[in-house]
Amino acid sequence: MTVQQAAQRLLAMDQVLILTHRRPDGDTIGCAAALCHALRQKGKTAWVLPNEDAHGLFTPYFDGVLAPANFVPQEVVAVDAAAQGLLPASAKPHCSTISLTIDHHGSQEYFAEETCLDASCAACGELLYQIFQAMAVTLTPKIAQLLYMAIATDTGCFVYSNTTPATHRIAAALMDTGFDAQWVNKRHFRTKSLKRMQLESRLVQEMELAQNGTLVFAYVTLDLIASLGASEEDLEDISSFIGLLEGVDNAVTIRQLAPQECKISLRTDGKHLNASAVCAIHGGGGHAAAAGCTLFVSPKEAKAQMLAAIEQVQCHG
Repeated sequence: MTVQQAAQRLLAMDQVLILTHRRPDGDTIGCAAALCHALRQKGKTAWVLPNEDAHGLFTPYFDGVLAPANFVPQEVVAVDAAAQGLLPASAKPHCSTISLTIDHHGSQEYFAEETCLDASCAACGELLYQIFQAMAVTLTPKIAQLLYMAIATDTGCFVYSNTTPATHRIAAALMDTGFDAQWVNKRHFRTKSLKRMQLESRLVQEMELAQNGTLVFAYVTLDLIASLGASEEDLEDISSFIGLLEGVDNAVTIRQLAPQECKISLRTDGKHLNASAVCAIHGGGGHAAAAGCTLFVSPKEAKAQMLAAIEQVQCHG
């Protein structure tokens, strides 16, 4: 479905429920809230489904948009979700009736009735900006702030390799509306809790290097989280940290969710190693430079399996 078709489909909707993905990031939350406000601007009833995984860092963006328990939607839209399995448990009653998915992941599984996908976008927020233009949505400072947050968080404040000239042009257009971009950037990129700093220190101490120092593995274990008393907010975007190490091209962060369950985040340069291809070996996916999967093994076994997958993709280059 093209941007124009998605715009027309959204304009034809009413009584809309908007879904975010599990362990929501800034892109899915910013897009969901922005779409909610945009639809309301067009005279529609729209709400965002509460996400049980969301933490306090994103609380301000949910103001006034979370669906009441008795809301019965006529249409359901998912944003920034590549697969039905990535939706939270609260979305289960709606999984079979998703009208439209708006996404930017090349690993999209086309689980909705219709899909608007552009994998060239650095963030789903970029694609939604284009859809809003086609819908003739007025970019209020509130809507612009939400889209800016979505794009900024998915590009690491515009430093990741997915950032393009178009990304900057869209960000500039959003900033022209006059919202406080400094507040967004300070909140997400220039403020760290003491526990977060302690966590980063432990990751550096306990990380493991491979492939002549170009590949690094970091472990966020249950024991580590418990010892620091770290919260989900302290762990936000932790997968981007270890790749800052000089000489590292590829970084694997292994987040232990249960004794035999690990969430894997792989970050690469996107050119010499396709992160999505590696994670697809284990049923995951994402982008060329950032992807993930879940392994039902211990952290040490997760490292062995990811190293084997990386070597497999490298060998078949």
